[in-house]
Order: sequence, then structure tokens, then C-alpha cells
Amino acid sequence: MTALLVGAGVATVVGTVVFRQLAIHWGITASPNFRTLHEGVKPRAGGIVFALVFLAGCTLLWWWGGVSSRMALGLIVGGTAATSFGFADDVFNIGVRWKLLAQAVLSAWTLFVFGGSPVDFPFTPGWIDTSLAWFGLVWLVNLYNFMDGIDGMAASGSVFLSCGAIVLLALSGSAGLGFVFALLAVCTGAFLIFNWEPSRLFMGDAGSVFLGYLFGVLIVATVGLHQLSIFSWVVLFGYFAVDTTTTTLLRVLMTSRWYGEHRSHAYQNLARLRSHRAVVTGVCAYHFLWLLPLAIWTVLSPAMAPAAVALAWIPSMLWTIRFGPRLSSD
Repeated sequence: MTALLVGAGVATVVGTVVFRQLAIHWGITASPNFRTLHEGVKPRAGGIVFALVFLAGCTLLWWWGGVSSRMALGLIVGGTAATSFGFADDVFNIGVRWKLLAQAVLSAWTLFVFGGSPVDFPFTPGWIDTSLAWFGLVWLVNLYNFMDGIDGMAASGSVFLSCGAIVLLALSGSAGLGFVFALLAVCTGAFLIFNWEPSRLFMGDAGSVFLGYLFGVLIVATVGLHQLSIFSWVVLFGYFAVDTTTTTLLRVLMTSRWYGEHRSHAYQNLARLRSHRAVVTGVCAYHFLWLLPLAIWTVLSPAMAPAAVALAWIPSMLWTIRFGPRLSSD
């Protein structure tokens, strides 16, 4: 298994180097515009590399009996569809309605594969539970796309979420999907070498749609199998989810075109004032020094999980209110 992780890391590095040259040659690039925070033309859609390497690794795991056929349907079949659609969007710039339709289908596929919502909400029938879970999965794909706005943010978030899940699974006494998370951490970590400021290429929707979908699958699987609680995941996503949700709510109150493209997230505003590297480093520190201990608390003291959620979400919410849309003109 160690050889598979090493091979995945090497394959991602080599594949990214090759793809970067091909993207430039084929014109798969991102030009500066009002929404971007970079200068000059950059190759994009680099996420297709770590996605394909991860999917190949999962295929080997399934072949060896390391993951179930149901998990393979979620990870491999759905993951292939997610990164393929994202790559097509990077190349052809697919319209918003088609993007939402694809996200809706991918989210429905996840719930179909795993038999519905992993969470039974109190005093609600099953169809409401499933509807809420479906909406949450669609939002997860979007929020991951929203957080891919500066160099290294989305990739470093994937490394943290994967490593955090490994730690929590170990503490809960369940090996579970630990190796799958390790494989994802290696693949996105190897890509981060090229995506750290100054970024040599962007992951694009080929990477962000894939990651948003994939974490949805992994959340549904681990919660449904009682390996991790939904509270643990809510804490781990305490920055990504709160930033995007709070930013969206503030934009609803502040502008009639709240649904349009923008660059008013707190991390984007601060990146303009400081640097991509400084902001991502700060978010990484917040992840590992604040959110991870709180997530560990949800495992060691399940009764205190709601308090951990509050402690995870409130600072992120205040941060976004202070530095988010209120500081932006778009």
C-alpha cells in the first residue's frame, strides 16, 4: 500500500508537468478578468491530473478488495463523471444551468448509491431527510468551487480535510476509508507543489467539482457507516462552509445580483491586500490549530459536539462578516 501512495505522488507530479505544457499548447488557459486575482495567462484544468491518478488508485483498491463495489460506484464512476464534466467546463465554458443540472445529478447519484440520506433528522419523514441531504451535497460542490479563488486554497483544504479524517478515523477505532483519504491527500498534496503561490497552473473545475463531489461521497459513506459523525465533518468544514455560506447570505442582503460572479470572499479581499501565500498559510494554521482539535473533541466527547460546531463556526462567521463582501465593490 505504501508503494501505491508513492506511485500516486510521483504520477501526479509527472502528470502535472506534462499536462501543464499540453494545456498551454491546446490553449486551455485562464486570462485575467474582473473576478481573477492573478496576472498573465495561466494554464488551467490541472485538477484533471490528480483526479485521474486518484481514480486509478481507487480502481486498484477495488480490484484488490480494498473498497466495496458500492464505494467504487460512488468514488470511481461518479468521480469520473465529475472531473470529466469539470474539464469540459474548463475547455468549453458550460452555462450555469447545465452546471447546476450536473451538480444535481451527481448529488442524486451519491444518495442513490448509498441508499439515501445518512442522517435521520428529528421529526421529519425520510423524503425530507433525503431532500436536505441532496441540497447539502449540491451546495458542497458549489462551495468547493467558490473556495478555488486564490493559489493553493482549494488544494491545501483537501490535504487538511483528508488528514483530519484520517486522524478522526484512527481515534474512533475504525480504519474505515483511511487509505482512501491518504491517497487523496497524496494526490492533492503533490498537485499543491505546482499550485502554491506563485501558481504555475490552476486546478479549474476539473479539480474543484471533483473534490466537492468526492468529499460529498466520503461524508455520506463515513456517516452512513457510523465511522464519523456529521458533527465531525461540519467542524472540519468550519472555514470552507462558513465562508461561502456567510458570503452568499451577505450578498443576498447587499446586492440584487448576488448570484453573479464575484471576488468578494474574505480570503480574496485579504489576498489583494497581502498575498495569496500569507492568506492560505493563515487558513492552514486555522485548520490544523483550531478546527482539527475541535473535530477531535467531537470524537472524544460526542455529547459536546454541538459546542464544538459553534466554536468552529463563530470565528469563521465573524471573520467573513468583517473582511468579506463589505470590503468589496463587486
